[in-house]
Amino acid sequence: MSTRNQVRVANVMPFDKFWSWLQNHPNCILNAGTPEAVLYDAEDLHWHFGTEDGTLLVQVMRGKMLVGEILIDPQSITYVQSEKRGEEEYVFDCVAETDTEPMVTYYFTLSHDFDAQEAPQKKGRLLVH
Repeated sequence: MSTRNQVRVANVMPFDKFWSWLQNHPNCILNAGTPEAVLYDAEDLHWHFGTEDGTLLVQVMRGKMLVGEILIDPQSITYVQSEKRGEEEYVFDCVAETDTEPMVTYYFTLSHDFDAQEAPQKKGRLLVH
């Protein structure tokens, strides 16, 4: 069978499962964004996660200074799909289903794919992948 005729199917998972996993992989994020804005990782930046009144926060910090922030409404996300892009890039699209068609509302690019077999990590540990 020719490679051209093969259909690539994205991995699909519930948002809460993805969010829990993502918080254990802040050092693996290459960028995060919405259709309107993108936050990029850099050597002197770090990613921070939080919540505020049911809204999820994804923040890029330089020391204690906020560089950029994405606010996520978890109720609006129907599912997350991931797909390999390039040698070491995996894009995780947070999809909201609308009346007309599914729409990517947030996305994260990481240096590795989701591993369902991975054991949960304790909060506060530095993880390097």
